[in-house]
Amino acid sequence: MTKFLLTVHILAAILAVGPVAVAASMFPPTVRRALAAPDDAQALASVRLLYRICRVYAAVGVAVPVFGFATASTMHILGDTWLIVSIVLTTLAAGALIALILPRQDALLTELDAAATAQSGPVATVDARRTVRLAMFTGVFNLLWAAVTVLMILRPGSTTGG
Repeated sequence: MTKFLLTVHILAAILAVGPVAVAASMFPPTVRRALAAPDDAQALASVRLLYRICRVYAAVGVAVPVFGFATASTMHILGDTWLIVSIVLTTLAAGALIALILPRQDALLTELDAAATAQSGPVATVDARRTVRLAMFTGVFNLLWAAVTVLMILRPGSTTGG
C-alpha cells in the first residue's frame, strides 16, 4: 500500500504542481505581451488559458499533500523533522498561490478583459510593474516547491542511502 500511495503522491506532484509552476511563470510575460498588443486577441486568449491552468491544477494539487500524508502515515514518519519542514514549505507555497498569485492573476486578467471589451486601445489601467511583482511571487512559489522536492529526495535518515 505504501508504494501505491507514494506513486500517486509523486504523480500528483508532477502532474499538478508542474503545470501550475510553468503556467504561473509564463503568466506575467504573457500579460506584458498582451499589453503591448491590445488588439491581439490571441495574446489575451493565452493569458486566459494560463490563468485557467493555474486555477484548475491548483485545485487538483490538493491531492499532493493528501497522498503525502497518507504515505507518511503508512511509513510512520509523520514526526520526522525533514517531513515537518516539507509540510511547512508546502503550506507556504500553497499560501503564496492562493493569497498572492491567483488573486493578482485574476485582477490583471479582469482588467485586460475590460479593456478588450471597451476596445479602448492601450490598457492604461494595467501597470506593467504589477507583472514584475507577480513574477517575484511566482518565483518564490517555485523555489518553495524546489526546496520541498530536494527534501523529499535527500530526506535525512533515508533508507535509500541518499
